[in-house]
Amino acid sequence: MAPSTPASASIAEGRPLAAAPSAWRKRFGRFLKLKFLLGAGIVGLLVIVGIAAPILAPYDPQAQTLTNALKAPGFFTGPNFFGTDHLGRDILSRIIYGARVSLIIAVTVVIISGVIGVGLGAVSGYFGGSTDFGIQKLVEVVWAFPPLLLAIAIIAFLGQGLGILMIALVSQRWIPYCRVSRGQTLSLRERDFVTAARALGARDGRIIVRHILPNLLQAAMVIGTFAMASAIISEASLSFLGLGVPPEIPTWGSMLADGRTHISTSWWLALFPGLAIFITVLGINLLGDALRDMLDPRLKRTGMGVR
Repeated sequence: MAPSTPASASIAEGRPLAAAPSAWRKRFGRFLKLKFLLGAGIVGLLVIVGIAAPILAPYDPQAQTLTNALKAPGFFTGPNFFGTDHLGRDILSRIIYGARVSLIIAVTVVIISGVIGVGLGAVSGYFGGSTDFGIQKLVEVVWAFPPLLLAIAIIAFLGQGLGILMIALVSQRWIPYCRVSRGQTLSLRERDFVTAARALGARDGRIIVRHILPNLLQAAMVIGTFAMASAIISEASLSFLGLGVPPEIPTWGSMLADGRTHISTSWWLALFPGLAIFITVLGINLLGDALRDMLDPRLKRTGMGVR
């Protein structure tokens, strides 16, 4: 008697056969995995560079040598790999230290925005009524302002500084967390496990913390990756306008601002900081896009997720 196969067993038991993933689905899965690895590699490199900046930087990023000003990139032949700026400061060292500033700002802004947004969204969706109405009106009012203009207004009112810059960046970035968390909470509060917890006498605060918030973390993680890229771009924009961190702290945006007056003769002043911003934002977006696809239940059902 011939041995039974999974297919014959499925037919005998009356279960439908699982459709084999087509070639294009397999290719999509490989592409998704490659996108995740590339994005994670870029972000991991940014983290390593930011942490090990004092070790990796060949020079002091603030050391000025006017006799060495506007020196062209030496690449593999000279002491200044990416050249120097108008004050004789090493471009490569400033880019490496700028990665640390961008990383600190992006991570801090994402964490604070996530805590505020997810918390308000969970409270808004769970309680509903006047609480939901008040929080959503606050969202609409804050969301009505252009993000960059609101950040400029906050900095103009409170003054410059690293802490003030983070407040300006957080001012609107909590809203996507809040809106997505509210929508998910409206569905979660009707689920059986919430009803059971309520029937057992659990208080609303405990239900939100123990049962609602853990189910919001996946969406918050995906939003956070895109928010990191947005925070880096916004910090660079404000620094370019002279409204970012203090001038003594090297940032990619301030380097772009310094290089705009010499861009016709000293192209490296703006090129390398611009490339640093581009590659970093690209890596974070690739990682966020891959995470979104990996956590999408529709892709899991069709067998196209990362394996």
